[in-house]
Amino acid sequence: MAGKGTLKRQLNLPQVVMLGTAGTLGSGVFILSGHAAAIAGPAAIWAVLIAGILSFSIALNYCELATTYPETGGAMTYVREAWGKGLIAFLVGSMDSISSTFYTALSAVGFAYSVSVFFPGLAASAFGISAVAIAAIVVFVILNILGVTKVGNLQVVMGIALLVAFAIYTIGGFTMPNGFSTATLLPDGRWFQSDSIGVNAGVILKTIALIYAMYVGFEVIADDAEEVKNPTKNIPLAIMISLFLIVVVYTLVITVAMGTSSDIAGSETAISDTIRMFMGTPGATIIGIAGMVGSLTSINSSMLSATRESFTLSRDGAWPAFLSHLNQARVPYLSIIFIGAISILVTGIGAVDFLSYITSGGYLFVLLLSNLSMISLRKKYPYIHRPFKVPFFPLTPIIASLVCLIVLRYSEVRALIFMGGILAVFAVYYYGRLGLTSWQEEHKRSQDPGRYRILVPIQQDSGMENLIRIGARIANAQSDVSMCLLQVVDPQIAENEDARAKLQSSRQYTLEKFIKHAVEQNIPMYAKTVTDSTPAEGIINELRNDNNVRLLLFKFPVGEKEQAKFDASVEPIIRSGLSNVGLLFDRGIDKLENILVPVGGGLHSKFAIQIADSLAKADNGTVDIIRVVDEDLDDELYEDQMAYLQEIVIVQLNDIPGNMSLHIVRGDDPAKAIIEETRQREYDLVVIGSYEGDTHGEHLFGELVDRVRTGTSTSVLVVRAHESAAASWLRRQIRASNPRT
Repeated sequence: MAGKGTLKRQLNLPQVVMLGTAGTLGSGVFILSGHAAAIAGPAAIWAVLIAGILSFSIALNYCELATTYPETGGAMTYVREAWGKGLIAFLVGSMDSISSTFYTALSAVGFAYSVSVFFPGLAASAFGISAVAIAAIVVFVILNILGVTKVGNLQVVMGIALLVAFAIYTIGGFTMPNGFSTATLLPDGRWFQSDSIGVNAGVILKTIALIYAMYVGFEVIADDAEEVKNPTKNIPLAIMISLFLIVVVYTLVITVAMGTSSDIAGSETAISDTIRMFMGTPGATIIGIAGMVGSLTSINSSMLSATRESFTLSRDGAWPAFLSHLNQARVPYLSIIFIGAISILVTGIGAVDFLSYITSGGYLFVLLLSNLSMISLRKKYPYIHRPFKVPFFPLTPIIASLVCLIVLRYSEVRALIFMGGILAVFAVYYYGRLGLTSWQEEHKRSQDPGRYRILVPIQQDSGMENLIRIGARIANAQSDVSMCLLQVVDPQIAENEDARAKLQSSRQYTLEKFIKHAVEQNIPMYAKTVTDSTPAEGIINELRNDNNVRLLLFKFPVGEKEQAKFDASVEPIIRSGLSNVGLLFDRGIDKLENILVPVGGGLHSKFAIQIADSLAKADNGTVDIIRVVDEDLDDELYEDQMAYLQEIVIVQLNDIPGNMSLHIVRGDDPAKAIIEETRQREYDLVVIGSYEGDTHGEHLFGELVDRVRTGTSTSVLVVRAHESAAASWLRRQIRASNPRT
């Protein structure tokens, strides 16, 4: 579907492990090993090992955060939950996406250098390196557009091939002649050139700042949590397994490289150069292919991460809306094209070390704020369900935050300045967009203040109070909305002076009786009298004369005679399609703290979500959104239904509010399942959408609605969204061709 949406859960545990492992074991170790050796000499081994160990503190935090909030977006999602949708969340999400984009470019350049092992002429030309890098990016843009399952399967194959190549390199390096030797690694028996602990610590930290881009990859698992099957189990396992494999492989590989040759400093092909020394041309061929595969996996995972971040930013309204459009494979294809285009432009920088510093700096900024957000979230939501809890809290996130700050301190100054410039540009964009939106809203208010209305026709029977209370709360949650109590009288009665006086007195009494609800909610309320032959005609003509009525609210009468008369009166109003309609079955409402919303996926149930959200805001209440599915639905389709339910809510509200919980309920009889839900918990109100067909026959709002309202002791508000007859017919045809929607 076009527009906003959620992603499909389709990645299993092996795919996710390889998404993190192979995506991290990519171009970084091939093209940065020589640069690390140039800074720290043999101590680069310690820098790699320490960086990996310190990354475990960050990984543990991500395990908790990603399982608590298993949706796409990663760090931005956690920061947003901790501190709201402000500048910080915007900068974190934007920098995360841009850092991944730079890493995509870095990995593509690394791929080109790996290709140059077989075609040495490429390395002699900047154009040749750029052309190969761009071609690699284009290929993965196409693969990502085709669907994440294809990308996930490819990642498993490439990841296994990469691990096999590293195993050959490591075993061969330690066991074959001309391979690793301690004398080569430590020719003078020293790890460091200096005797100063401070100087040596600085060397280690500067090296970590350079090579931290090598550890970029495992957090892509959190970034793509919305697409992981069984996320509460698979996400922590995948993160910890992938990081363990990464640390072991990196430490062994760089040890072999530095123990094989003392002449690799500054080389972008250090691994290929060293394997040639103990395995000759066959070994160089194997590792050259591995370098190409590793670079491709990095392009794959970093592009996946960047596009999901831009998708989330767009879905939240922070980036342009077109970036959240999904194709038939339910992937954000326009985000993929956009990130691919930026990556192609960035490849022009070419400088491997500079790209690496920018990537590392951006990720460290993102990781720092995500670690701090976990501390805030523990305080803000102490009782929220956390499938995985980080050990030694708050020590673990504090250590992780300090690691980020220290490594940032030792990053390359030019890269930090460049990163600061990017943050400044994003901040200007953020405040510019915010200011423009604010000006547009203010301009609309100045043109037509208080232009929207909630219309409540005055009905003859008693019991209007709860209906008006609900209307006032809905009006309070929206902007520029007033509330009108409408009285429709027969023209002949209106001509009688005594009758007019009584009508005016009655209208004034009604207004005075219920004005307290408007005062409580700080909304304007007034009463109005119109004349017409029937109440239905009077209401329809009022709607035609003023098309700014947001909602028309009725109370369902008590007596059977009144009910039949009421149905006959309301049906032409609904058929007119001039306004949204709400109908309250009132069984007493003391408060509106717990609201239930059954969602089938149709237009009217989506409107029910909006109404329930408005009511909950007024009383700081909670909303339970449920979707009833078949009793024998398998687990994979169950996950898909939950993803679809999330999609519905996000499209309606632009987010899933903290006071709203989503549940899938199994049951062969939807009405019975909904009634059972109301019995298990004391709900104050059920808000349910009307059925999707025409309004005729015995069940005005649908048989399911009537079964729910008669089968539960809870008050029920039935809502029907405004829709023309032609639009209703067209939507039902589309729905019939695609039952899931």
